Amino acid sequence: MKIQKITYLSLGTNQGNKLENLQKAIDHIDAKVGAIHKISSVYKTSSLGFDGNDFYNICIEVSTYHTPEVLLTSLLKIEKDLGRIRKDSKEYQNRQIDIDILLFGDEIIFSKKLMVPHSKMLHRKFVMVPLAEIASNVMHPIEKKQIAVCLQNCDDSSEISLVDKKLIRPILLSEKYNYIAIEGNIGAGKTSLAKKMSDEFNAKLILERFADNPFLPKFYEDKERYAFPLEMSFLADRYQQLSDDLAQFDLFKNCIISDYYIFKSLIFAQVTLSKDEYFLYRKMFNLMYKEITKPDLYVYLYQNTDRLLENIKKRGRDYEQNIEAGYLQKIHDGYKNFIKTQEDLNLLIIDVSEIDFVNNKADYDDIIHKIKHN
Repeated sequence: MKIQKITYLSLGTNQGNKLENLQKAIDHIDAKVGAIHKISSVYKTSSLGFDGNDFYNICIEVSTYHTPEVLLTSLLKIEKDLGRIRKDSKEYQNRQIDIDILLFGDEIIFSKKLMVPHSKMLHRKFVMVPLAEIASNVMHPIEKKQIAVCLQNCDDSSEISLVDKKLIRPILLSEKYNYIAIEGNIGAGKTSLAKKMSDEFNAKLILERFADNPFLPKFYEDKERYAFPLEMSFLADRYQQLSDDLAQFDLFKNCIISDYYIFKSLIFAQVTLSKDEYFLYRKMFNLMYKEITKPDLYVYLYQNTDRLLENIKKRGRDYEQNIEAGYLQKIHDGYKNFIKTQEDLNLLIIDVSEIDFVNNKADYDDIIHKIKHN
């Protein structure tokens, strides 16, 4: 299990559109490093140690799963992506963006590449003033004093002034959604995405208990005989699981993410059941559906049939190996019809046919960006 850490970063710029530079850095950090919980006011100071333009400075609070070393690498890349050109000279220089790690939890780090707490932070008012604004009660791990007290002891006499401009904090996933349902055809990757998101965003994870259904292997051997008991058992189990898990909010989790939505029961039943069986099944479904909490966001992962068959073969479940392309197409058509009829559903369709969000972080980050900005 990965553990999140709270880190405090200092951001500064004295070139170009300084507010825009800071906002771009914030957005990149949110996308590549972790969730931003606090942003200080913007402060203006004269350039320190060289003759240059005035700086705009802020501090931010970020929660991240990165190790300090990976965090440093990520921040250096963000600086580079935003146009900073580092030179070998040790003299102070103008910069498009500068991002420093001030604190990383309560850790003390002395290495060739990284020193935490930042060795000069206590002597820089442009760091301590914005940091005290958002972390006044946080303890400096070496000084063993609160940041507010450290600011009072700061020996920097340079002038610092408040800039009457506000930066936008990217909204946290848990602030936007309480419950996200991820859906898709067999082999689309919905469980993989749900697990990755649950891990990253500290979400309560609800996974479909298909492996425990005794009718599933039998169904793939004799669909006509076992279709109705299979679909009824799935419906009962999904209803019970969602009723229980959605009703019990976990105080230690930020939100809920499931790898299915109960409406999939109707989609699969429509494909597998005879007309009379489906009519009876629909009556039972309608009674249960009224009682189930609806997701704040419904994510449908579209995967083309060839890729679905590849994924099914790759994961190697014996009872799935005889699934045919025609059956998968019928399920996709069922989802398509469902999506068309749901006017009040907050829907996001993501085509994952040509990407690999499990092994390629850039692909995964792109999906998260789409979900956050839906």
